[in-house]
Amino acid sequence: MVRPRRIVLVRHGESEGNSDDTVYEREPDHALALTHTGRRQAEETGKQLRDLFGPERVSVYVSPYRRTHQTLRAFDLDPGLMRVREEPRLREQDWGNWQDREDVRLQKTYRDAYGHFFYRFAQGESGADVYDRVGAFLESLFRSFEEPDHPPNVLLVTHGLTMRLFCMRWFHWSVAEFESLSNPGNGEVRVLELGAGGRYTLNRPFERWREPEPYGITG
Repeated sequence: MVRPRRIVLVRHGESEGNSDDTVYEREPDHALALTHTGRRQAEETGKQLRDLFGPERVSVYVSPYRRTHQTLRAFDLDPGLMRVREEPRLREQDWGNWQDREDVRLQKTYRDAYGHFFYRFAQGESGADVYDRVGAFLESLFRSFEEPDHPPNVLLVTHGLTMRLFCMRWFHWSVAEFESLSNPGNGEVRVLELGAGGRYTLNRPFERWREPEPYGITG
């Protein structure tokens, strides 16, 4: 198995929904585009990624949403060094179809009280549902490492919650640890770096908004 030197996670730049939550009443979540600020954020992140990858090849997986595809394009990575695959399992948490702003705000209040991992949005997903599909993606990713010519870098262009759940699954964090962490900002990067003994470490922690509250010894 050829383990990549780096697995890089990036949240998309600011979207229309991030700047104006009324847009969800008029446009599907998957169709929302980047704002001008979001494009600038993605371009700045692209500079970091080009410096990080240099002349090395990159295996790219991108969420099927418009804002993630636009973010990837704004990175301006060398197409000759990329192998790009759209990966639906890296999509945003499903909050239902057409969204009523006041209903979503109410459900977010319920979610904050109930717990982000277990609360399921009406006609949508819970964090636990997203965790399961991220786990299925990881199985596919591990199989790809068996390819003898696998690139030394993996890049995932995805969403904030998905990034946290990917790391939760990879590093075997508890639900309590997940619940204590905040999403990264738009355009933010996290890098899993391969070290001695074949173990990966996270280059930068997620911000913690509270101390974990475990039920038992696994916290």
